[in-house]
Amino acid sequence: MPEGVRLAPPAPPAAQAMFGPALGLAERYAELLAGPGVQRGLLGPREVPRLWDRHLMNCAAVAELVPHPCSLVDIGAGAGLPGIVLAMLLPDVQVVLLEPMLRRASFLGECTALLGLGNTAICRSRAQDAVGTITADVATARAVAPMERLAELALNLVRPGGLVLAIKGAGAAQEVERAAPVLRRAGARDVAVVEAGRGKVSPPAVVVRMNAGPRPVAGARARDGRARGRPAPQRAARK
Repeated sequence: MPEGVRLAPPAPPAAQAMFGPALGLAERYAELLAGPGVQRGLLGPREVPRLWDRHLMNCAAVAELVPHPCSLVDIGAGAGLPGIVLAMLLPDVQVVLLEPMLRRASFLGECTALLGLGNTAICRSRAQDAVGTITADVATARAVAPMERLAELALNLVRPGGLVLAIKGAGAAQEVERAAPVLRRAGARDVAVVEAGRGKVSPPAVVVRMNAGPRPVAGARARDGRARGRPAPQRAARK
């Protein structure tokens, strides 16, 4: 990109209050998204004019829901939304950007290096393959999968009692309702649809927030089945 050429729109006045001292980093990241991010197909060109309100500020709003210091895994990190934004705003949070695709993981590595984000690490892996390798205090996700699939993936990547924050849209409540049986089986606790950044960004970010219950004990599903009246498996008689 030639010196002095801006591809991203200028930061709106509301971004100053939301990003504070990290605004300069956010502006540099916006240029990376609008330039290499679009060129490599990580962001659609039509998203550039609404880069701040729809993407950067929408993700920044979630920072108020993250307890810190903590460890955080961003599932399907893509172009770094929200993981890179949260790493900028919360320097005492250790962020793992979990992304299986090479071109996206490469972009994430370049961004974190150029922005000097020493509190980030890139893990090129699918979420289901990272279970047992990554155990974080908080898991985030944005536009990754329907709640029925996302819940089990995310809950398996946080410690018992850990927090899952899934950034969703206007249909979040209906999505949670459809996923209720899966959420119960996965051990989700205190599931709620909350708004983040109200009064700072319009519209506020809609987030499905839940906690991870205790890990299921091996054989618990079988015992539960017998408790519901299902017959226990027959054992062969010893001769």
